[in-house]
Amino acid sequence: MPYLPPYPPRHAKAPPLRELFRLAKQSYLSIWSQGTFNQDVIFTRVLFRDIVVCNSPETVAEAFVEQHEIFQRKSPQHRHALKPLLGDGLFVSDGSLWRERRRVVAPVTHATRLAELAPAITEAAAERAAAWRRHPAGEPLDVLAEMGRLTAEIICRTIFGRSLGAESAQAVVAAFAEYQRLVDQTDIVSLLGLPDWLPRPLGREARRAVARIHEVVDRLIAGILDGGRQEASLIRSMAEAKVPGTDRPMDRRAFRNEAIVLFMAGHETTANVLAWALFILSQDQTSAARLRAELEAVLGGRPAMLEDLPRLTFTRAVVEETMRLYPPVPVLSREALAPGRIAGRVVKKGSLVLVVPWLLHRRPALWDQPDAFIPDRFLPGAPRPSRHAYVPFSTGPRICTGLHLGLAEAVLCLATLFQAVELRLAPGVEVMPVARLTLRPGESLPMLLTASAGASA
Repeated sequence: MPYLPPYPPRHAKAPPLRELFRLAKQSYLSIWSQGTFNQDVIFTRVLFRDIVVCNSPETVAEAFVEQHEIFQRKSPQHRHALKPLLGDGLFVSDGSLWRERRRVVAPVTHATRLAELAPAITEAAAERAAAWRRHPAGEPLDVLAEMGRLTAEIICRTIFGRSLGAESAQAVVAAFAEYQRLVDQTDIVSLLGLPDWLPRPLGREARRAVARIHEVVDRLIAGILDGGRQEASLIRSMAEAKVPGTDRPMDRRAFRNEAIVLFMAGHETTANVLAWALFILSQDQTSAARLRAELEAVLGGRPAMLEDLPRLTFTRAVVEETMRLYPPVPVLSREALAPGRIAGRVVKKGSLVLVVPWLLHRRPALWDQPDAFIPDRFLPGAPRPSRHAYVPFSTGPRICTGLHLGLAEAVLCLATLFQAVELRLAPGVEVMPVARLTLRPGESLPMLLTASAGASA
């Protein structure tokens, strides 16, 4: 029987409004009743805001592809949650500014850059694997935090250059984790239909976290642009690019905003995917054995490199199936800029339009045994549902610019780490997904590590 990873209990019917807000503050995965997983589209209203949930490949395509210009703006909740941190960065901008920034940023994370950026991934993963082999066998290690440190180190080396030390990376990681813990997940102001310009309160601790991130990133950017460092980095690439239609680069504030977008996209989401994959493999001995056999055949104990990717087919399938069950961003939200039409019904201006990978990826009509971990779904030659049934990196024009880099990073890191150690969950630990801005396996993931025989130190 396939392994069934944990998920929150599902209500038989939609919870009442008061309970809905209580659940949303804890983890908004819990608000979805059992019946919602089976619906093509859901039209509902919460307080004074119409909400449309697209839950079929056809309705996803209608909203995020065919009517992108109408449904391109991120929801008020996402914009107000992220704007203090990202300013007008790609995650929250729209219209002409979004198009301008994307044309500058997209090329620096394009698949053609993998050969340039992959050595930093292999190097950082090998360093982490060596540290894990030295870790005392009986001492629990927070693997979620470890994956945060690893992916932060990788993204800092690729964004800011490989000479960057770990101290700055860890400062940003800690501050972002604190910000995500504190930020409002519900945006009652928007659901009440109040004006978008009305300020949302941001607590003192959240403001301090933002200030710490901005200070570190501003300093690192200045070191690259003013300090004469010429090593390859994404910031260096962006500095050499021109704003479309001009002969000038982006200004310093834009550099900072887009650097934080890249950091958040390349650090938090990949860290969560790796933590989930390592947890699942610790519980699913059949998949773990298959993965170890592939890694032994392909790598033989050495770190994974870019040229190994075509032969790491099961490793990649593990990563893709992990993202199906635990999509890094479990809710993709938009606000209608004008009236539109979904599933034959009019969607009014101002409505919230959601694509919920958490629902879509577990829909029985699209996936056999949808809650089970079955990596074979993603092996070469396996039949897959239509294009818009699997959207871990979103879809349409706003699809993640770094999806190829993120997937390659996850595969290389998982391969390098998994062959170095054997992991098991620390006694007494229960794992349950928690969704805030991203989908995490709780607040920590304590695991016990034992060095694998034959892996490179």
